[in-house]
Amino acid sequence: MKYALRGYLLAGSSVLLTTLAQLTMKWGMIHLPHFGLSWFTSLMLLDNKAALCMVGSGIVAYLLSMFCWLKALHHLPLNRAYPLLSVSYALVYLATALLPWYQESLSYSQTLGVILITFGVWLIISRTPEN
Repeated sequence: MKYALRGYLLAGSSVLLTTLAQLTMKWGMIHLPHFGLSWFTSLMLLDNKAALCMVGSGIVAYLLSMFCWLKALHHLPLNRAYPLLSVSYALVYLATALLPWYQESLSYSQTLGVILITFGVWLIISRTPEN
């Protein structure tokens, strides 16, 4: 049981880090100007250090998330661990709707989808594994 708990904690950490990665990269990309492949545009990016730091932070969060995920797979069967990743979709949806700097809105159909995802994950995780 302790072994599985460690796996769930690692998988939960992976989900939270993935959510953080999505949110920070979105914020950074919102604040970067549209850019092409020209040299001049590349120099203009250096004027947007905060946005670049946020995108970089998101990439680091993804790397940490992957580390946690690999460790979680060591402790949990894949058919119980993998559904947990979809919780990140629900968290990103709620965060972008609730945090004012994203200015995204909630809709009934999307909210229903998030509820169904969450309920589905609960159904899979709450069942005791059959030996």
